[in-house]
Amino acid sequence: MTVRLLLFASAREAAGTGGADFEADTLGELLEAATAAYGAGFAAVLARSKVWLNGDEAKPEATLSAGDEVAVLPPVSGGA
Repeated sequence: MTVRLLLFASAREAAGTGGADFEADTLGELLEAATAAYGAGFAAVLARSKVWLNGDEAKPEATLSAGDEVAVLPPVSGGA
């Protein structure tokens, strides 16, 4: 089934895109496919990011449904 992956901040920079559609049955499968597509830089960002499924934090074993949205939210850094 088709699921929308949304990427923010450093995840967007590492992938070179703000999002894409993937075919996956579980969140883990989706993240593996995204890592294969976007490479080691993306994998490094993903390792320290929160992953949300339809607005709720989710684990890799979460089952996906057609039309779901998965967001990768890296930690925020910065300050004055």
